[in-house]
Amino acid sequence: MNDSIESRVRLAVAAALDKKAMQLDVLAVGALTSIADYFVLMSANNERQAQAIADNIVERLKTEMRVKPLLVEGMTPGRWVLLDFGDFIIHIFTEDVRRFYGLERLWGDAPNVTAEYTGEAEAKPRALKKTS
Repeated sequence: MNDSIESRVRLAVAAALDKKAMQLDVLAVGALTSIADYFVLMSANNERQAQAIADNIVERLKTEMRVKPLLVEGMTPGRWVLLDFGDFIIHIFTEDVRRFYGLERLWGDAPNVTAEYTGEAEAKPRALKKTS
């Protein structure tokens, strides 16, 4: 079993996409901070979906790789769920909360490596839709 950080992030991304996570971005933040090597950001339609995404990520990593998060924050109410796996941190937001905090702007210097983890042809920054 390959338990490299990349394979753990890839499994987390797959688990999130299984639960229809949207606007998923993987940022390589290791050169910018000692907090983690990767941030995985995604949106959910509502709090219930955010919780389902988080539950699926935790369950798949535990079952398939015997990895548990060091910290889980925000499951209630579920507007911003944070899963800290040590070398990577997952942020699951409702769209309004994601726009408000703008982590993509805060970590704008971090390379977007989403394509390496989703199989997309190329990683494209995903602009968040503005609502009036």
